[in-house]
Amino acid sequence: MSLIVQKYGGTSVGTVERIKEVAKKIIEYRNQGHDLVIVVSAMSGETNRLIDLAKQLSDQPRGRELDVLLSTGEQVTIALLSMALMQMGIPAVSYTGSQVRILTDNSHNKARIVDINEHNLRKDLKEGKVVVVAGFQGCDEHGNITTLGRGGSDTTAVALAAALKADECQIYTDVDGVYTTDPRVVSEARRLDSITFEEMLEMASLGAKVLQIRSVEFASKYNVPLRVLSSFTEGGGTLITAEDPSMEQALISGIAFNRDEAKLTILGVPDHPGIASKILGPIAAENIEVDMIIQNTGKDATTDFTFTVHRNDYQSALNILNNTAEKLGAREVNGNEHIAKISVVGVGMRSHAGIASTMFDALAQDNINIIMISTSEIKISVVIDEKYLELGVRTLHKAFKLEQDR
Repeated sequence: MSLIVQKYGGTSVGTVERIKEVAKKIIEYRNQGHDLVIVVSAMSGETNRLIDLAKQLSDQPRGRELDVLLSTGEQVTIALLSMALMQMGIPAVSYTGSQVRILTDNSHNKARIVDINEHNLRKDLKEGKVVVVAGFQGCDEHGNITTLGRGGSDTTAVALAAALKADECQIYTDVDGVYTTDPRVVSEARRLDSITFEEMLEMASLGAKVLQIRSVEFASKYNVPLRVLSSFTEGGGTLITAEDPSMEQALISGIAFNRDEAKLTILGVPDHPGIASKILGPIAAENIEVDMIIQNTGKDATTDFTFTVHRNDYQSALNILNNTAEKLGAREVNGNEHIAKISVVGVGMRSHAGIASTMFDALAQDNINIIMISTSEIKISVVIDEKYLELGVRTLHKAFKLEQDR
């Protein structure tokens, strides 16, 4: 008998009728002989409603109290789903994160899982019950309720699958798998039957919104097979798993993109050791994450330094950089909020040359200028003018023949 952990997101449990449909799906799996642990999110829109309530009372609610409030969303769902299963004749039991004893650190609103006590879950499974667990939450060593941040229910599901040594962790959402790129941009985008943890991590970090990146990291670390499926349509979804050395990997698995980029440049900085630290140190001190970095050294003993940040951080980073430029005696600071990043991802890059030239040639043929380039072992990213984003994605999708069945 196999053990499966399933996670259902907010849209999957958004109404009482949807909860009944989820219960029917769970019963189908149970009738096939599977033991089941179900992780659920709050009903669609509920977390935002709770945040709005808090903001009506406080501009900056205390983290501990906000976690107490937000955790109630999932508590409603686990109770309703358990009721639905029992009404259909299936023994079920619900658990909050604290009741399971999902132990986290004490970073309220963005806690990380430290340990899971799965003893009670195993006991219930042995008794033939479906176990329903609240996602997104846990408790610290003092018993305070904590939450894991946006998308944290995915992480809860994978962590439980790792602790219970489940055969598979299934993430049910409103899409039916991982695609070669966003089908809303490229209609010929194709659902992938499988993708490696490494590729999925790159895709998630580069803008693909299918899975929360921490859940993929957890699955990769503990080698938990992860499958993305749709709550609304039938199908096998996409399996995310460790790389199989016996399989010939596709050259490129997918194209990720991110519209939320902004570029900053400081020109004419004195070129001497430690200058990068002096430029980026004040940025990091304000918890602003830097993505791509380029440094060019001129003949006049100065350097030009360019980096990208999230667009929401642009103005803050620009103000910091202007102060830094004044201190360092730089010639000029400029920025651009209208850029986007496109990335091609594939473990097949390791054994194939010419990916970069194919990418650059394809963009050049459509007169798309490349502003910045960044590479790793399994990805190449370029920054381009935002107005060319969708054209660039379609061009590269076609250039690497991603619309074709493999």
